[in-house]
Amino acid sequence: MLHALRERKAVEDRAAADQLDLAARWADLHPPESIHTAAVFADGGCYGLEHEEPIAGEGCPAVAEFCIAELGTVLGISSTSAKRLIGHALELRHRLPRLWAQVQAGQVPAWRARTVAEATIHSTPSLTMEAARWVDTQVAAVAGRVGPAQLDRLVAETIKRHRLDAHDPTKDPEDGWQDVDPRHATLHAEDVHYAGTMRFEAELDIADALDLDRALTHGAETLAALGSVAPLDSRRSQALGDLARTQTALDLHAQGSSATRSEDGLPVAREVVLHAHFDASLDGLDTVFGPTGRMEEGQRLVLLDQVRDWCGDSRTKVTIKPVINLSTELTAPGYDIPDRIREQVILRDRTCVFPWCTRPARGCDIDHVVPFDHDAAAKVRPQPGPTVSSNLAPECRWHHRLKTHTAWRYEVTGPGVYEWTSPHGHRYRRDHTGTTRISGAADEADPPDRP
Repeated sequence: MLHALRERKAVEDRAAADQLDLAARWADLHPPESIHTAAVFADGGCYGLEHEEPIAGEGCPAVAEFCIAELGTVLGISSTSAKRLIGHALELRHRLPRLWAQVQAGQVPAWRARTVAEATIHSTPSLTMEAARWVDTQVAAVAGRVGPAQLDRLVAETIKRHRLDAHDPTKDPEDGWQDVDPRHATLHAEDVHYAGTMRFEAELDIADALDLDRALTHGAETLAALGSVAPLDSRRSQALGDLARTQTALDLHAQGSSATRSEDGLPVAREVVLHAHFDASLDGLDTVFGPTGRMEEGQRLVLLDQVRDWCGDSRTKVTIKPVINLSTELTAPGYDIPDRIREQVILRDRTCVFPWCTRPARGCDIDHVVPFDHDAAAKVRPQPGPTVSSNLAPECRWHHRLKTHTAWRYEVTGPGVYEWTSPHGHRYRRDHTGTTRISGAADEADPPDRP
């Protein structure tokens, strides 16, 4: 059994290395020169034509932007993930050649090499070709022999050492440290615990860190004195949130804001809009909500008790929206989409309806599936793409441009159900449950002509 597991792992590593190679070759087939056959609108329309999309570091070839979507849907991943795959492949092949060779030789797993590529692509400030090659030389020797955490630290330290070594010694020594400033405050919005918490990570100046620690200690002690029985770490976490809300309220107070004032005389804090949805039923004259609901922001679970706590804060502004019947066909006479129809489409589809895309619908464009004919009324002909619920769908700006300027096509086959066809003939169904591959392209089929 151990022998079989080792064999399967070798097959998996080989397939991942091949996938990187194929992704790089797919990019080779779609250089910027192919843009002119990918979109033909000379003025760019309202969303712009396809453009060169640098997805890896200096020295890597540019890639025609819309080739990413076809690759992503075939692999069953989002366009963002496909872009990252192609970027990693090009970064490794062109700027980290030693690491690339080790991946292709089976000496370093592809996922390890991709973590290095991710770091060198998004390093701030960006790495030159010379700097990337230097990192490659230092890291490739041990990439296959250390653990993930150690590899991450090694890459970060190698980048930092190169910048310090390259620093001009005639300048102020402090300037060298400014180039590798490690300070940051990062909210990990996708790292959501089932209990409805998020991780906030920061690296501060020593003085700032000590001041913040004292403030959190004082806040935790205050909460305990007011009767809180929560653990110390929980009270410190709550104190950090209280600090943020108090500061924003004080900021507005100092600016003489005319915002609605709370019971303590301070204005409400800056507005942060959250959209929570709960199942409800009637018990006599009372409305009874379920214990758990869904938060649109991040598509995450939210507890009713949490919402009660938020609403109990004296500076919380609560807005109750009317119930919208998602099965009702709403219509508007012109091209513009009224708020009531937009809200219904957002609640019905929840996210961008392109295969495997998870961008929240509230931040998307609302697209006419069958295009609206602006000349229909003047020429006294039927409107092929009316502004009605069944002919509207949310699409993030990137996929809206993709649908407008390439051979990607889709149609509505039911309420909130869409069937997409790619330029190479692959078909996908997207509904509220996710994406399903309907069929692949015939092996000998030619891609359709572009519009």
